[in-house]
Amino acid sequence: MNGSQLPPLLPPSASTVSGELDLLFAYITAISVFFAVGIAVALAVLAVLYRRKPGDGPPPQIHGSTALELVWTVIPLLIVMSFFVWGTDLFFRMRTPPIEPLEIFVVGKQWMWKIQHQEGPREINELHIPVGQPIKLTMTSEDVIHSFSVPAFRVKQDVLPGRYTTMWFEATKTGTFHLFCTEYCGTEHAGMGGSIIVMEPNEYQVWLGGGGAGESLTDAGERLFGQLGCATCHGDQAGARGPSLTGVYNSEVSLAGGGSVTADESYLRESILEPATNIVAGYDAIMPTYRGQISEEGVLQLVAYIRSLGDPAAAGATGAAAAGEAGQ
Repeated sequence: MNGSQLPPLLPPSASTVSGELDLLFAYITAISVFFAVGIAVALAVLAVLYRRKPGDGPPPQIHGSTALELVWTVIPLLIVMSFFVWGTDLFFRMRTPPIEPLEIFVVGKQWMWKIQHQEGPREINELHIPVGQPIKLTMTSEDVIHSFSVPAFRVKQDVLPGRYTTMWFEATKTGTFHLFCTEYCGTEHAGMGGSIIVMEPNEYQVWLGGGGAGESLTDAGERLFGQLGCATCHGDQAGARGPSLTGVYNSEVSLAGGGSVTADESYLRESILEPATNIVAGYDAIMPTYRGQISEEGVLQLVAYIRSLGDPAAAGATGAAAAGEAGQ
């Protein structure tokens, strides 16, 4: 950049929501500047025009105007409500990922980002993604609070120890974009950054398959499931000491003592690390905790494997349908 160029006021706009978010920001800023300047000018003009001059008596009393009161109440209300309605609509769209996004898992750690793709590749402080495809990140921290921020995509989400948080975005431009941690996390916080590399879909597939991707996240979870002996209790046979995990993901699980909970990623993580918190109805609290025995990456692998276990009834129906088609 030479001396005649000024730095841009905003980072590049490179996601499906960044343009509308910038427009909302510009709208709120313009309205704020309009009223700030208008009020300041009105105060200055009125102070000069209606200042008390020598010989002036007490000014006449003004008893108000209902029409004027309504105008300066209703107009600001409509303006503020436009902020609220537009901002709320955009917020919910930013917080609700599309159906079947590309899912990637992220673990924050002082002072790096560890990233795991479903297909197997792992990255540190870099994230390769395809352009034009929704990306959903499931994130957690190994130590303190971090914050995953990509200014060019206008997205930011706190990454918390002990729980999962999610965010999604869809890149609209190829290129390399900055990744920052925007929550102070220790002495090397300023160096906890990285890059988002957005690629054409065919280039992404080449990258995904190159360099020896290794076992997928689901395969790694299956291997860890076997190493920990989880199948000893969590089998599909009658009389098993623990509940079956087949088809449990995103189902409603009845709890001992009443109530139920949705078996999402957070519930599965809690069941691995704090198994006595929510006991499944009909089972005893005999599962040991694995806190301190497996890493956050290991927990993500187990969760990915449990998610992959389909509903046996659905699998049976699919198999029957396939057999019927083969017999025709």
